[in-house]
Amino acid sequence: MPLTQDQKTEIERQRAETQPTRRATVPALEEILYQPVPVLDHGFVRVIDYMGDDAAVVQAARVSYGKGTKRVSEDRGLIQYLMRHRHTTPFEMCEIKFHVKLPIFVARQWIRHRTANVNEYSARYSILDKEFYIPAPDQLAAQSVKNRQGRGDLLEGEEAARVLELLRRDAETAYASYAEMLNEDEAGAVTDGKRQGLARELARMNLTLNFYTQWYWKTDLYNLMNFLSLRADAHAQYEIRVYAEAMLGMLARWVPMTAEAFNQYRMGGAHLSEKGLDVVKRLIGGEAVTQADSGLSKREWAELMEALGREA
Repeated sequence: MPLTQDQKTEIERQRAETQPTRRATVPALEEILYQPVPVLDHGFVRVIDYMGDDAAVVQAARVSYGKGTKRVSEDRGLIQYLMRHRHTTPFEMCEIKFHVKLPIFVARQWIRHRTANVNEYSARYSILDKEFYIPAPDQLAAQSVKNRQGRGDLLEGEEAARVLELLRRDAETAYASYAEMLNEDEAGAVTDGKRQGLARELARMNLTLNFYTQWYWKTDLYNLMNFLSLRADAHAQYEIRVYAEAMLGMLARWVPMTAEAFNQYRMGGAHLSEKGLDVVKRLIGGEAVTQADSGLSKREWAELMEALGREA
């Protein structure tokens, strides 16, 4: 994750500044505030700002003053109750803002979560850096034959080498054409002294989706957990999942009791349909239930058996 010297200097300046405040702060999150956590080959995610903590969730649930209860166990129990029974509003009282550097195709997935405030780097105004994502060999997989939006077996040998060559060559070629059309340096000066070049808002359309963009992404705690429950799931695409996994660590630093409840009831739990619950009851009763007499489709049956740790 290469940072420019200007970026390093800015991070050091931000981390050197402290402000007196009566607002709630979280020491564990303050430790990593502004610091980028590397993701993929050139990406990162870092916390820029936050509001609230576990106590804010408890206060919102009780509409109380101060720190709430004196016993941590009672606060933990309340947060677990809220999570278990899907009482979401108290979690909306906390907010967090991230600075994320990510490939454009990952950003197009990410933006589907329409419950955040987003401000993205503008390629109409600035020139994009020559940074693009190339998958690591252990992520270079063929199309799955079972899942239209998933991966199958890893590509190996000459086939893998050829794919990597194509990805890198196409990105290099696209950026060379982009730079030629712009005909200007990073400061905006014309490079050959003759022609102005194509408008930046037009030149950018030739770039491939593996080029990196950046944005500020601000959301509340409830919607952050919705994002993480989908994107940190084992079935999510690897390139967005690694961002979500990094953010899970930040969640644990920020609101440890909420993160504990989230991992227990959302990430580590399972949702059952009415028919699925009926199957579980029948299995507990000792009945030999099959997919054919379960009332579930083959996919639903397979998902239920996977959740129960049984053979489909």
